[in-house]
Parts: sequence; C-alpha cells; structure tokens
Amino acid sequence: MNSPLDSVALFQIGPVPITQAVITTWVIMAVLVIGAYLLTRRLEVNPTRRQAALELIVATLDGQIHETSGAAPGPYRSFIGTLFLFILVANWSSLVPGLDPPTAQLETDAALAILVFLSVIWFGVRSGGVGGYLKSFAAPNPVMIPLNILESITRVFSMFVRLFGNVMSGVFIIGIVASLAGLLVPIPLMALDLLTGLVQAYIFAVLAMVFIAATVEDGAPKQTDAAPATASTAKDS
Repeated sequence: MNSPLDSVALFQIGPVPITQAVITTWVIMAVLVIGAYLLTRRLEVNPTRRQAALELIVATLDGQIHETSGAAPGPYRSFIGTLFLFILVANWSSLVPGLDPPTAQLETDAALAILVFLSVIWFGVRSGGVGGYLKSFAAPNPVMIPLNILESITRVFSMFVRLFGNVMSGVFIIGIVASLAGLLVPIPLMALDLLTGLVQAYIFAVLAMVFIAATVEDGAPKQTDAAPATASTAKDS
C-alpha cells in the first residue's frame, strides 16, 4: 500500500502530473453535475416521488444551515450542499475495490480547506463590503486583531488535517485487516467507514458554515435605535 503522503503520477499534461486522486475527483464532479441535471430537469408543481425526495433533502439542508448559523439558508445552500455531497461521495468511493478516496490525499483536503477559506472572504465581503470584512477581525475589540488573523489560518489547517487523518486511517485499517484476514472479515469495518465518511462530511460542512456565519455576523453593520428615537421625539414635539 502506497503512503498517502506520496502522490504517484499516472501521466502528465504538460508539466502538470495527474494522479489517481485527480482522476477520481474529476469523475466525482462529473457524476454530481450530471446527476443534479438529470434529477432536476423536470420539476413539477405536483411533485413526483423523486422530486419530493429531493425537496426533503433540500429542506433538511436548509434546516441544518439555519440551525447552525441562524441565517437564511438561500445564499449558502449551493456551496454548503455541494461541499457536503462531494466530500461524502469522495469518502464513500473507498468502497470501490482498488480505489483510494481522494480525501485520503493531503492535496485534496488542502484544496477543500482553501475553498472554505476563500468562501469566508467571499461571503464576508458580499455581506458587509471590504470594510465590513476587515472589521470582522476586530471583533469583539481591536486587541483581538492578531489572534483573529491567526485563527483564520489555523482553523483552515485544522479542517484539512482532521478530514485527512480520519479518512486515511479508515483506508489503512481496512487495507491491513483485508491483507491479514481475507475479504469477508473487513465488512463490519467498511460499514463503520461509511458512517465515518458521513460524519466527516457533515462536520466539515458544518464547520464551514460556522466560520462563514461568524465572519458575516461580525462584519455586518450594527443597527442602532438612535435614528428612530430622534424621529419619534421630533414627531411628539
């Protein structure tokens, strides 16, 4: 079994080496895009069973986003939902014989964490502007600016290390048990690996939403009651 720290190139496109993790990632993205198109191309007012199941999934996702952040789920549904589905399918791809999940490679998990880091910036600027996003580093007071900047970097590092460690360890354990005890014995471990893959995808998506919501909330303009009070006083006078 190859070390997950080693990325063996299958072929190259110019100077860019293409590994198994890259190919698997492309296949997963193609499956998700094509699947989403096929499942949503014929939506009706009176939903079929397929559409009702899709609406239930979307409603569950919206509920999780709202419970996690307290925000309206609309602006975040696409990114958080896609992030969760990709990580889930990537984790479960380990069930294919001879295939290592792309999330068991450091570069894949680092890329996912960087996407979360960029999304925090994007949603922060989109909500409160550049000034509002920079203001979020001064919450709750300007003394915290260095620590908040450091936190924004270290939390990205912790996200991809957590995902990599859990997925990679599951692949290693199943591979070792299969090599020592045969193909049937690791089946309970594979079921546990499915659960672990689901939990890790959920945790990664929830953490991404928490980081985004915290930045948006800290950078949002604070509403005051001074203007309404003044207007009320003028009216009374």
